[in-house]
Parts: sequence; structure tokens; C-alpha cells
Amino acid sequence: MGQAMRDLNYHPNNHARSLKSRRSSVIGIVISDITNPFFPLVLRGVESAIVQHGYILTIFNTDDNVERERQVFSMLRTHRVDGMLAVVAPNPANDVSHIVQAIDMGIPVVCLDRTPHGLNVDSVVVDNIRGSAMCVRHLVDLGHRKIAIINGSSWLQTARDRYKGYEMALEEANIKIERTLVREGDFRFDSGYKMTKDLLLSHPRPTALFVANGTMGLGALQGLNELAISCPDQVALAIFDEIPGGRMLRPSITSVVQPAYDLGVKAGELLISRLSGKMSPTPVTITLQAELIIGESTTGSGRAAIPGRAKTAFRKKK
Repeated sequence: MGQAMRDLNYHPNNHARSLKSRRSSVIGIVISDITNPFFPLVLRGVESAIVQHGYILTIFNTDDNVERERQVFSMLRTHRVDGMLAVVAPNPANDVSHIVQAIDMGIPVVCLDRTPHGLNVDSVVVDNIRGSAMCVRHLVDLGHRKIAIINGSSWLQTARDRYKGYEMALEEANIKIERTLVREGDFRFDSGYKMTKDLLLSHPRPTALFVANGTMGLGALQGLNELAISCPDQVALAIFDEIPGGRMLRPSITSVVQPAYDLGVKAGELLISRLSGKMSPTPVTITLQAELIIGESTTGSGRAAIPGRAKTAFRKKK
């Protein structure tokens, strides 16, 4: 039979098969910004976790547009995917009905990196508060008191948590938070570039920049280069995320390194566990730890690692 199928170039109709079995063996993942260097590693991790169980991954990009996210969710529901993973877009209206509809239809959903506000759903995240605080404490320990933050949209939990870590570290050091040193962007290159130039052309300017994601960090580097400001002699730079080539740059970049691949693996494994039907219906959150890698962009020379990796925190959501 197998040889006859090959001779006839026969391919099974997987759509018809899925209608009969009510399973498609397809998992959809919705990514907020596929150009962000953080997410390809996340995708590799997800794929490695699900492919061994016979699933294939289909990828969609939303460009952080919540309307596009709703359209993708609708399409995935229509095409009977077995499960979904989502890096949610900023959602000022807090309308998560498209996620709820998928769950109500029996399609498991796992949110990763970002959690939608007000929705109790399975998720895999990084401890952004701890990672951010660890990085800002490093800048404080170096003697900096005017530390600026370039953050993402406050509609996102990740941005709120990274700001909370920044705030916590400064308060611990009895450093007053100066609102003129706080900038809110959109986690994209242009906002990092423009806000860096704005901060460094102000008077008095900050002595250190904490940039809350890698894509904005690349923009910050562009701004520093254009203004011919030396780092860290004139301004220290630390970035939440490891940027491509950051360890080879001179100065090498101080970065909060997220376990991107592990994040994807854990999200894929959690979704597979949901699909097996063996888990309690109570949503869970898996929290991973980041690591601070100290480079020349803050210290001027030498590199070190501040331990940040810990056992995965696994807790039920209340």
C-alpha cells in the first residue's frame, strides 16, 4: 500500500482527517513583533517542545496591533487548531473576549512573556521585576544617582513590571524618582533612538540609561553613536534583553539576559499538558528567572555574571 501511495504521489487530506477526528495536529502562535530578536529563540523553544508530540507550529505576527490579534484568533478558531500560544499586544480597552472565546470552545491558550490584564489564563513569564531591580541596583552600586529608564507601553504587564523593578531599586537606595528621567515608548527601535537622544540632549542629563528591551536598546546605541557620547565614560548603558552581537561590541553591553529558549519550551510543554487532559482546570503560571551579565557599557572593563538563575517558580493562579 505504501509503495502504491508513493507511485500515485498520494497525499492524505489532513483537513478531512481533522474534521473526522476533531484534531488538526496544528498549534498556532501569535507573536507581537517577529522582528524583535528575542522571539526567534522563543519560537525555537516552542517548536522543540511540540514537534516530538506530532504537532506542527503555525506563526502569526500582529505588530502589537490588538485588532490584528483578534483577527488571527478568529481565524485560528475557524481552522480548528488544537491549541494556541500568544504574546499579547497592548490592549488599552482590556478586551480579552477573543481569548476567552477560544478557551470556551475548548482550545487551550497559553500566554507567554506577557499576560493579559484581568484574565486568569495559563502563562509562562520571566520575573521582570527582579531582573529589572537587579540591573538598576548594579547601576546604583556603581555610584549613579541620575538613572533614566526608557520603557515600553504601560498597557503591557512586562513594561509595568520592569518599571516596578526600577522604582524598587531606587527606593531601596533612597534615590528620589525624577519623572523627567522616565520615558515610555513602544518596545521598538525608533522609540529607543528618539528617547535616548531626547534624554541626552536635556540638562542636566542622566549619568546612566536603563533601556527596558533589546530592540529599544539598539535604538539607544544608534542615538549614542550619533551624539558621539562615549559609554560608559559619559553615560552608562544597561539593557533588559541580550541584543544581537552585544557581547562582541566595544564596549560590550551590560544586559539582563532572559531565558528565551526555555520560555518557549516551557510554554510548549504546558500547552501539551493541557491538550493531554491530565491537568487540573485551574490556570497556572510558570515564572523563569533572568541573569544579569555585566559588560563594559557600565563598568568600563571586565565582565562578570550576577547570579540570577533560580529554580523555575511554578504556582497556581488564584
